[in-house]
Amino acid sequence: MTRYAPDRGLTTRMVTTMFFIGLLYVVFVGVLIVLLGRAWPMVLLIAGGLFIAQFWFSDRIAAFSMGAREVTPEQAPELHGAVDRLCALADMPKPRVAIADTDVPNAFATGRNQKNSMVCATTGLLRRLGPDELEGVLSHELSHVAHRDVAVMTIASFLGVLAGMMTRVALWGGFGRARGSDNNGGAAVLALLIPLVSALVYVISFLLTRLLSRYRELSADRAGALLTGRPSSLASALTKISGEMSRIPTRDLRQAEPYNAFYFVPAFSGQSLANLFSSHPPLQKRLDQLGRISAQLGQ
Repeated sequence: MTRYAPDRGLTTRMVTTMFFIGLLYVVFVGVLIVLLGRAWPMVLLIAGGLFIAQFWFSDRIAAFSMGAREVTPEQAPELHGAVDRLCALADMPKPRVAIADTDVPNAFATGRNQKNSMVCATTGLLRRLGPDELEGVLSHELSHVAHRDVAVMTIASFLGVLAGMMTRVALWGGFGRARGSDNNGGAAVLALLIPLVSALVYVISFLLTRLLSRYRELSADRAGALLTGRPSSLASALTKISGEMSRIPTRDLRQAEPYNAFYFVPAFSGQSLANLFSSHPPLQKRLDQLGRISAQLGQ
C-alpha cells in the first residue's frame, strides 16, 4: 500500500477489463485451434511465448521502443531528486529512473509491479518544465505504478499484438500449409477467416483498453494532485506540454503516437481519427478536475 489516494472506480475497471480480455483471449485461441486443425501446437506455442515475453519483459520492451536509457543520480540529479521526494512522500519503493532523448515533451511509467518499474522523462520535458511542474508530472506517473494500472494496460494490450501477429502469419500462408489441406478453396477460406477473426479481436481489445486508459489518466491526475497538494502545478504542466505539442516536428510526433497509451500527454501528428479514439481524456476535462481539487484543498 502507498499514500496515493485509492480509487475503487479504477480497480473495478481494471478487474472488468482483465476479465473480458482474458475471456476474449481464450475464445480467440480456441477459434484458431479449431480453424487450424493440426497446427494447434504452433498456436499455443506462439500465444504462450508472446504472453510470457510481454509480461516479464514489458518494461524493457517499452523502454527500448521509446528510446529510454537508465540514468544515475550523478547523471540526472534533479530528476532523481524529484523521484526521491515523491517516493518518500508516497511511501513506495523507488523505481528505476530513465531519460529518453527526444524533443517531444512527455513522460511515462512501465513495469509489472512496484519493484520492477521504471519512470522516464524526455529531454524535451526536462527543458520545458519548472521543478514544481516536473514533480506534478512525475507524481502522475508514479500513481500508475502504485495503482498497478500500468501492468494491466501492458497485459491488456498484448491481445492486440497477438492478433496482429496471427494475421501476418496467416497471410504468409504458413497455417494453411500446416493444416495439410489440398483444397485450394478451403485454403482460401481459411486465409480469409483468420484475418477477419484477428481483426475483430483487435478492435474489441482496442476499445476495452481505450475505455480503461481514459479513466486511468483522470485517476492518475487526481491521485498525483492530492499527493503533492499542488494541483495547479500539474495543471500548468498539462497546459504547457499540450501547447508545445503543436511546435514539435510531425515526424517526431508520428514516432511517438504508437505509445500514446503510456504517455502523460498524447502525441498527435494532426487532426485525424486518432483524436476520436484517444487514449487520454480531453485536456479541458483534466483541467476542470484539477480545478475542482484545487478548490477542495483550499477550503
